[in-house]
Amino acid sequence: MTLILAIETSCDETAAAVIRDGREICANVVATQMESHARFGGVVPEVASRHHVEVMTRVVEEAMEKAKVTFSDLTAIAVTEGPGLVGALLVGIHAAKALAFAHGIPLIGVHHIAGHIYANQLVEPLAYPLLALVVSGGHTELIYMKKDGQFETVGETRDDAVGEAYDKVARALSLPYPGGPNVEKLAKEADTAIKLPRAWLEAGSYDFSFSGLKSAVLNRLHNDRQKGIETDLPALARGFQESVIDVLTVKTARAVQTYEVKQVVLAGGVAANHTLRKALKTALADTGAALSIPPLSLCTDNAAMIGAAAHSMWVHGCTSDMALNGRPGLSLRSFE
Repeated sequence: MTLILAIETSCDETAAAVIRDGREICANVVATQMESHARFGGVVPEVASRHHVEVMTRVVEEAMEKAKVTFSDLTAIAVTEGPGLVGALLVGIHAAKALAFAHGIPLIGVHHIAGHIYANQLVEPLAYPLLALVVSGGHTELIYMKKDGQFETVGETRDDAVGEAYDKVARALSLPYPGGPNVEKLAKEADTAIKLPRAWLEAGSYDFSFSGLKSAVLNRLHNDRQKGIETDLPALARGFQESVIDVLTVKTARAVQTYEVKQVVLAGGVAANHTLRKALKTALADTGAALSIPPLSLCTDNAAMIGAAAHSMWVHGCTSDMALNGRPGLSLRSFE
């Protein structure tokens, strides 16, 4: 049996969790900073780091108390190593290193995206080979996993990540932060959609591009303003969302057939988008691949997902030493 204390501070959530055997959540505590950043229209790195420092001790203590465990019960302490905001990462890493050193517990540095993928393991067993569609504020990727701990990126964004595109379009539409849920909410008010382009890229590519779509939204707003026309904002939001989801689902379904996977897992903050969830179920209905979608609480940044990934790393003998540092540009590498 493994019992792992996990810490996540890659962006604007301070989180700690205790995970048993990579599957069972004993405690999962998240302190969000959303209200602090909303007035700026996005995450301010310095503000995020300061908030992490202020609540880190309380969040870890609360997780340990809820799980009813002591440090002597722990197998390891896991922490997000990257990618993310360097200042935010360092707060969590230094806390994890201090606790690991003080109690003589092994330390495990975890890739943030591996955490998002393994969040699905907290819902149901992962079936290999699988394909992960990772959609978040900083990442849009299709990742093929032939077996546990093995990652192959088969498609990625060439410019804006899907979550980033949502936030930028939300600002253009004068919607509050965070952009994703507010764009989706506005889109549901429309009966029709303003047709916008899809970036399919070259034949056979599983890569993504959303900068042109974002520019199309801005151009429509600008052109309507120049002509004195009042833009139908719900229809524009719906057109944007339909373009995004169309490209994501079509490319995912095509990759499923190419790689002959047993399972597709949806991962990342944008996985909370209800319209995307519904469309992906429809797109994969006839592929033969099972679809795993985590609950909303495991889509956004949390520490339970870090603990789930850390368990697999522990099984494969992957640990870190006290030289562990924040790596904002950390690439996803296999640990099998």
